[in-house]
Amino acid sequence: MKRLRTRALALMTAATLAVAASGCGGDGGDEGSSAAPGVTATTVTIGSHQPLTGPAAPGYSANSAASKAFFDYVNANGGINGRKIVYKYVDDAYNPTQTVSVTQKLVLQDKVFAIFNGLGTPTHSKVVDYLNAQRVPDLFVASGCGCWDEPQKHPQTFGWQVDYIREGKILGDHVKKTFAGKKVAYFFQNDDFGQDGVKGLDKYIPKADVVSRQSYQPGSTDIGAQAQAIAQSKADVVVLFSIPTYTALFRLAALKLNYKPTFVVSNVGSDPITLTGLLESFAKKGGAEVKGSPLIQGMITDGYLAAPGDASNSWTQLFKKIHAQYIPKLPFNGNIVYGMSVAYTFVQALQAAGKNPTRKALVEALEKSHFTGPGVVPFAFSKESHAGYTGAVIGTIKGENVVPEGQPLTTDDGDGPIQPYTAPQPQAPANGIPPAG
Repeated sequence: MKRLRTRALALMTAATLAVAASGCGGDGGDEGSSAAPGVTATTVTIGSHQPLTGPAAPGYSANSAASKAFFDYVNANGGINGRKIVYKYVDDAYNPTQTVSVTQKLVLQDKVFAIFNGLGTPTHSKVVDYLNAQRVPDLFVASGCGCWDEPQKHPQTFGWQVDYIREGKILGDHVKKTFAGKKVAYFFQNDDFGQDGVKGLDKYIPKADVVSRQSYQPGSTDIGAQAQAIAQSKADVVVLFSIPTYTALFRLAALKLNYKPTFVVSNVGSDPITLTGLLESFAKKGGAEVKGSPLIQGMITDGYLAAPGDASNSWTQLFKKIHAQYIPKLPFNGNIVYGMSVAYTFVQALQAAGKNPTRKALVEALEKSHFTGPGVVPFAFSKESHAGYTGAVIGTIKGENVVPEGQPLTTDDGDGPIQPYTAPQPQAPANGIPPAG
């Protein structure tokens, strides 16, 4: 019942915003106009809602800074077709209500060309209908929800990262093969993020092996009862589909209970540097002192981008150079690699939209694209699919890095098989700018 009320409220909110937009004269399109919204002779302005404060800020607040650094680098090297990218990202505190007002302002007042990498499943879900009603390109949502891949319902919206069902399948297959017959528990966010991850896990982990399923509500940091229930189930393996804050909270709760399972964590909640800082900060607030790094060693996770600690990787080298030039005070970690990687893909899309880009041309260019890099697996983009990366590689936390193990794997979000992907990761361009054409 609560979920039905929530969805009804989301639809009412989107409808209200659409009416408000039409009343303000915003038609959302650009067909027949001399210039697309947000595009001038010298600039292209894009916008985003980001958790600069709130429960998702630890780690994720760096994503947008990293994207801006990459755009600044592109701008310093001539921009795209003579235009500089202006990136306006605004804090929504990972609060869906704030997401609505922030997005409305970006579209109606700032008149952005596109919304780029809006972060969060519970947040972006509240504006996806509105953006599509206004025909605003909604690119590369920072969430692996399968709901971004609905081109018939939401033709303007595209995912980017591997979706949570695919990721759940890959992690579930690994758990099934590596920990056969062991007791497994799930700890997951109680929304499409966590629920999609569980759908993927359940396709491979036998139902009889799952001894506890515990969820949390984002915003509520009291997860003691969930941790207690999982510990009492005596699960040998705990799989977490959680953002970094809740990965850290669960790990500390397990420490307090002297509970020592194997941890398997979604890539969105497993950045080692972020987790180390959170563990130490949360413990200190609770009157204790811990060293965070030892608590995460051996955690199993996955990735689909260059590993931050791989000094031989051309993408890591490129992003480190940009990081040192533009945002040296931020730690170089997976969030920086993510933010720069998704910005790279946006630059590819903008180039493909032509010398005088329109919103329609941007969407059509993506549907026809065969972009390569920076990921280790291909994109799924087509007219029929708006899903992003199609898989990931299993890795283990060692030191401050996630060390990949084995080959990258690809799959679909249904019942298709998991298959090895053998093509090498593309090299970063020498100048760091995606080649045109």
